[in-house]
Amino acid sequence: MSAISLMPEEHYHRLRQRDASEVRALWDLLDEVKDPEIPVLSIWDLGILRDIERRGEHIIVTITPTYSGCPAMDTITEDIAAALSAKGYSSHEVKVQLSPAWSSEWMSPEGRRKLRNYGVAPPEDADATEDGLTPDAHALCPHCGSSDTRLLSEFGSTACKALFQCQACRETFDYFKKI
Repeated sequence: MSAISLMPEEHYHRLRQRDASEVRALWDLLDEVKDPEIPVLSIWDLGILRDIERRGEHIIVTITPTYSGCPAMDTITEDIAAALSAKGYSSHEVKVQLSPAWSSEWMSPEGRRKLRNYGVAPPEDADATEDGLTPDAHALCPHCGSSDTRLLSEFGSTACKALFQCQACRETFDYFKKI
């Protein structure tokens, strides 16, 4: 008997919103905008692209940062504006929406796969608790797949990541926190 893969409910709702949108072509266009910190991820894959509206000729893009102080948001905003302008959309704005707060459940399955291939453990690859990581937490190594890892720091290269080291291959790696 084969297993049926289930999609997180949050991602399912995001897909339905995108698929039902009257501006589907704009969603596809913004797939070209990448996260400057993890350039293999689109802002859709990361789950920060929340909505796109068209009011006449005016385009409104809504994004939600992974953390309220995320330093990449200015660059992402500029990249969205550049992508829209390059395709002839001269009237646009980017809104930052902090509520509801971003959730790691908004990441696409493809984004999680891309993270792992990039060398960052995705949120489901650690034994995090509801309150975060414990000192004895383990995350699957994205390099060799080992679970023999140890937490080095609650904070990695950015606030949304933690730093681990694999005991099997000795590589250090970031873990994208489950939020």
